[in-house]
Amino acid sequence: MKRRFQIVAVALAFGFALSGCGNDSGQSSGSESAGTTKSTKSSKEGGMDMQEAAERSDGMLDAVLKEIDPEVQWAHGPTTTGSCDVTRRRTVMTIVSAERRQSFLDQVEKFWRKSDYRIKAKNNDKEFPAVYAQTKAGFGISVSFRGKGQAFFEADSPCVKESKVADSTSKPNGPAYEGVYPLPRPNVHSDHWSTGAS
Repeated sequence: MKRRFQIVAVALAFGFALSGCGNDSGQSSGSESAGTTKSTKSSKEGGMDMQEAAERSDGMLDAVLKEIDPEVQWAHGPTTTGSCDVTRRRTVMTIVSAERRQSFLDQVEKFWRKSDYRIKAKNNDKEFPAVYAQTKAGFGISVSFRGKGQAFFEADSPCVKESKVADSTSKPNGPAYEGVYPLPRPNVHSDHWSTGAS
């Protein structure tokens, strides 16, 4: 009798543990980084595949680039896929001078906060500043300045169902540079963004 009670108790404890895991993984949490076990299960259970994740990333990138005022010219960077995630990239072709970089980042950060993204980290380096954010659905998005003051946007999906990923249908607002990699350094002058650039 004592043995049977122990077996029932263990079975009940195991069942409660499993049901607790199910509840955690069914919730999407913005505080979890992409690729963690919880966000992986949540995204996969939600049914999103890599193509849908790429389209959502495109929407996020389109939205932030439309918010930058005055407008900057951009082109597509390479799309990369992992075993269950996808990254879309946009490269800014407008020259953003060192003295304008912080105001550029301020516009981006303000828009992301307004969109209820969580700002995960900031790099306040004068030459190569960056801002990293995450959505409640577990998508990561960032903007960073690199060589020659070129701004790069990246949007990373959480782990989703594997699928083929088509090229982005978003149209660049300048030359497409199809088949060109790496893309040229920034070469578009802006009276506002390029002020003080050599």
